[in-house]
Amino acid sequence: MAAPSQATLVARYGVNPQQMGELRLPRGKGPFSVAVVIHGGCWDATRGDLRDTAPLAEALAARGIATWNIEYRRTGTPGGGWPGTFEDAAAATDHLAVLARSQPLDLAHVAMVGHDVGAQLALWVAARPKLNYPIAGAVAVKPVTAVAIDGPGADAQLCGDTAATRLMGGTPAEKPEAYALASPQAHLPLGVHQLIVAGALGDQMAPYVQAALASGDTVVKLAPGGADHRNVIMPGTPQGKQVADFIAAQAFGE
Repeated sequence: MAAPSQATLVARYGVNPQQMGELRLPRGKGPFSVAVVIHGGCWDATRGDLRDTAPLAEALAARGIATWNIEYRRTGTPGGGWPGTFEDAAAATDHLAVLARSQPLDLAHVAMVGHDVGAQLALWVAARPKLNYPIAGAVAVKPVTAVAIDGPGADAQLCGDTAATRLMGGTPAEKPEAYALASPQAHLPLGVHQLIVAGALGDQMAPYVQAALASGDTVVKLAPGGADHRNVIMPGTPQGKQVADFIAAQAFGE
């Protein structure tokens, strides 16, 4: 795997080794709109890391958007799974308020951008202000947009039947409350603008899109020709370039 591209700043949002992220700033003075970028990998520490989304983070920075490409605890690492994985997504987002003390970030314009199961976490963070539950955290930063890149439903298609069970520490029948809290669809309307990018999992994403639209949320969908699960986050491909352009054009539009 190629090394991640150069970040402006590498920072920690917690004491665990995985609780860190890479901040990239565009050229200029700012303040800049910010995208929190969350990689996928089946919520499993052995499958992918923030290097997977570093090229997308770099491409968005080149388009004028600051990016905070995060790592987080997953199953297979101490504290990973429910609720630690979700707490990390929340804490990493709120850490933007700390970074903004010294970096030119516009916290009124924050977008969550997730790929694969990172899309589920991105949508979940957007739902956080509605949860009124301890794992939601302080909600110091409220996103205005959530971008799901080939993500909702990814666990069933790509990760095997046991991935969600391992993440949550049990089946839906055993932990119904936890599953309901973890499901973005259970909290619709999210009340934020949503961008959906369909690649290999377009059919699986359709039920969420339909539910979001029915709830009254605004949803804009992109399905690049020839898209698969990987090239949608590879800006060097036509599909990945189209996705980066789509986010840059749509995430913070009035």
